[in-house]
Amino acid sequence: MESKAAVFLVLFALIGSIAAEEVKVEVKSVTSIGKTDDDFICATLDWWPENKCDYNQCPWGKAGLFNLDLKNKILANAIKAFDPLRLRLGGSLQDQVIYKVGSVKKCPHFKKREDGLFGFSRGCLPMQRWDELNKLFNDTGAKVTFSFNALIGRKKAENDTLLWVGDWNAQNARDFMKYTVSKGYKIDSYELGNELCGSGVSARVEAEQYGKDMITLKQIVKEFYPNTTTQPQVLGPAGFYNEEWFNTFLQVSGPGVVDGLTHHIYNLGAGVDSTLINKVQDPYFLDQIAQTYKDISTSAKLFGPWSGAWVGEAGGAYNSGGKDVSHTFANGFWYLDQLGMTSTFNHKVYCRQALIGGNYGLLNTTTFIPNPDYYGALLWHRIMGKTVLSANHNGSPYLRVYSHCSKKTEGITVLLVNMSNSTTFEVSVVNDLNLYPESVEMDLQGDALQREEYHLTPKDGNIQSDVLLLNGTPLKLTESSDIPAMNPELVDATLPITVKPDSFVFATLKGFKAPACA
Repeated sequence: MESKAAVFLVLFALIGSIAAEEVKVEVKSVTSIGKTDDDFICATLDWWPENKCDYNQCPWGKAGLFNLDLKNKILANAIKAFDPLRLRLGGSLQDQVIYKVGSVKKCPHFKKREDGLFGFSRGCLPMQRWDELNKLFNDTGAKVTFSFNALIGRKKAENDTLLWVGDWNAQNARDFMKYTVSKGYKIDSYELGNELCGSGVSARVEAEQYGKDMITLKQIVKEFYPNTTTQPQVLGPAGFYNEEWFNTFLQVSGPGVVDGLTHHIYNLGAGVDSTLINKVQDPYFLDQIAQTYKDISTSAKLFGPWSGAWVGEAGGAYNSGGKDVSHTFANGFWYLDQLGMTSTFNHKVYCRQALIGGNYGLLNTTTFIPNPDYYGALLWHRIMGKTVLSANHNGSPYLRVYSHCSKKTEGITVLLVNMSNSTTFEVSVVNDLNLYPESVEMDLQGDALQREEYHLTPKDGNIQSDVLLLNGTPLKLTESSDIPAMNPELVDATLPITVKPDSFVFATLKGFKAPACA
């Protein structure tokens, strides 16, 4: 009897491990719930030097803006593949960077300094390096945001160790902008300051003062770029959301000044957190940041309707990310969910920290080979359009579903993220046209008879692998260091979408008639 019981338990366990759950996803197709920018996907390049270290590790190597190998072929091809990739140049040390132009003669390097912000002294960007960076941007078609030092001209308050007071001295920024324009370099947007808002991180500036400084930046941009059709946008305040601070900042800066309301997200906690691997697959934990996205969207709507909410920097785990998680397949549970979630809250752009550097780079810091999240970002950029649709289901919370109008074809594209390590979901997508009690079937004919599916899974089923499989095949650079082709699998559109445990699926449904996409 005991042996029969044991066999039964083994069979029961096997059946449980391959459990399949049928899920009906309803997509509301009549009206949209949000609009992203055409180039929603963004990545950052940071200033950190090689000796930026946390938790007895120094994961930045030569990935900072001063020492990055700008002639690396993989780097160029990785940027070029997006056609275009939005890049934000900034980070913690930007408020200590001066630009060697105009009256600036000395050009120091960053040095370790205990009393300096983030433990470093001031650094300097020579115009020769700026020329080299712009050659890369021009050659790859990148869309560039340059983030200015916002502490020049200010001094520390006497009774507050973090507060900096006084007007921003814009002269160095003016000289830099003048040089940039004279060289014909294309800048998509300018930003002011990094994590100086609210309670600040290593320094802070009051909202009223910051609002006035943004007006100054806008005036300089208008002066050097008088043509409104090609004028760079102005972004800020590039820090952590605080409702009162952000609302005041928008009211003081006033109409038409702030084009992008940028805020930062590190909702996974410290990179050294041993529970990081669990957090990225916990839907209840991941949902906790949703209120922040809703609140900042509300601030933009009420106090700055001329602006739009941007995630200006998001690395998931702070202090360079988690060394065993942030560069692996597992990080995609957090990252792709973030892209989907922020879109539903009407965010225009999402900048991932970082394109390269730290443990959270989209590219490996030393080899430049793309990490799994790079391919997830590239697929999103290529097939998810800017119109966001509501998608809901009553199944397991471990299945996340997001839907957009398709980018280059008719119909819609859905993203399905399966955070369960044991359940396969069989997903039927139905069209809720808000017209009838029952949902409407898709009209399948011609190309619509087949669905395009992209199944992303980790090599050997190990979610901490750096190797990503697309429809079962490893994604590897070509012999000429190009990004590999990412072709879909064609599936009978009448069948449900199979979403295996620990996997992500993008699916394009051409026969899905969505009035909001017309």
